[in-house]
Amino acid sequence: MGLRLGDIAPNFKAKTSEGDIDFYEYLGDSWGVLFSHPGDYTPVCTTELGKTAALKDEFTKRNVKVLALSVDSVESHKGWINDINETQGVEVNFPIIADPDRKISEAYDMIHPNASVNATVRSLFIIAPDKTVKLIITYPASTGRNFQEILRVIDSLQLTANYSVATPADWKQGEDVVVIPAIKTEDIPAKFPKGFVEVKPYLRLTPQPNK
Repeated sequence: MGLRLGDIAPNFKAKTSEGDIDFYEYLGDSWGVLFSHPGDYTPVCTTELGKTAALKDEFTKRNVKVLALSVDSVESHKGWINDINETQGVEVNFPIIADPDRKISEAYDMIHPNASVNATVRSLFIIAPDKTVKLIITYPASTGRNFQEILRVIDSLQLTANYSVATPADWKQGEDVVVIPAIKTEDIPAKFPKGFVEVKPYLRLTPQPNK
């Protein structure tokens, strides 16, 4: 059985393009994004790692540390990083984990035999500071990830961790949010002084509380 939402993300020690790491120590009190790639020197992965590097400031301001992984070696990663920097106009600024024995890939269920028996699919995990898994997305090897969606989900997770709200479909920073059903309507004004709109008794909207 693979990881599920709310599970504790397995810790691991690994060699990376930036030296040896202990996963939990690397994350510290930060949020984490761990995502896997089918292999080095592959075209879609090259664009994905370039996009991740370009979004460094966006991840930093959200207190998020990023790690990538493939089953290739550190030596391979370092050569590939040169290509990424050259072709994507960036400087890769996060560790790429080497997982040649596939132990991390197996712990995180990143290898799906019906897709490939030895290469990881495009798995992505968002991990909270308490090391619980908050999001799991798996893409096929043929489809690159939407990193704006990943940032949007991080914004939602961080907001809803601190306030009794949920975010509606297509929500973005600054837009109205949903008051969770556990809050009684008569209690909303005290908790959300910006006001609210009752669309239905079960659907109450309020301005984003931390904006």
